[in-house]
Amino acid sequence: MALPHLFSHLSPEEKQLSEYIRNIFGFRPKNIALYQVAFTHKSKSEITIGDYHVSNERMEYLGDAVLSLAVADYLFHTYPTQAEGFLTEMRSRIVSRVSLNKLSQKLGFEDYTKYIAEKGATDSFRSLGGNVFEALMGAIYLDQGFNFTKHIIVDRIIRLYIDLEELQQTEINFKSRILEWAQKGKKKKHVEFRLIDEDQQKNKKLFHVQIFIDGQPFADAIDYSIKRAEQFAAEKTLAMLSNDVSLQHES
Repeated sequence: MALPHLFSHLSPEEKQLSEYIRNIFGFRPKNIALYQVAFTHKSKSEITIGDYHVSNERMEYLGDAVLSLAVADYLFHTYPTQAEGFLTEMRSRIVSRVSLNKLSQKLGFEDYTKYIAEKGATDSFRSLGGNVFEALMGAIYLDQGFNFTKHIIVDRIIRLYIDLEELQQTEINFKSRILEWAQKGKKKKHVEFRLIDEDQQKNKKLFHVQIFIDGQPFADAIDYSIKRAEQFAAEKTLAMLSNDVSLQHES
């Protein structure tokens, strides 16, 4: 009985956000402030605590871990006979920046996200929607706990918006994409997938790969397979390129 009382004391903007969360995920937030932060990009941060500008960056960091664990747990129990490589690949596809960006658009996050569009960017939200998605998972975790958040991720996101069978058949070759990107535009770029380190782990070896573009370091990744490490590093680098207009080729 306390919830309607608390809801009546919210501002009109807070009520609107609370109703939106309820309509999308089926519950009403306990602490609406967490969700306001999750939808606030650093470009619109108005509160400063010391040197820290309150935005969704820290919550994004937390939500990334929560999302990864929830998806890993779901896949582990959904595919009891599949090997580690399959599970890792499927998790990567579900939580990829491309996938989360698309989900954020389907769920209408842009209408509630506070951000300043980057100069020259035709669709700034497309490149930051995935960040908002992760931050929101962090907010739900802080507000409701892990088990509840896992339920939201599985029942309100994966089962409603992700076709696992179709996902298995989809080949996402991020390495090819970044090599194609390097050949576009007036000035070709040199992309190098550099093996930084190898670490023997009992009967397996971990490979640390980093991408260099025209000699400048970009994203890195670690995996038991060099090919997968290259794919993960390429996916991260493509996200960096899409977020930074200055790194994109001239048309």
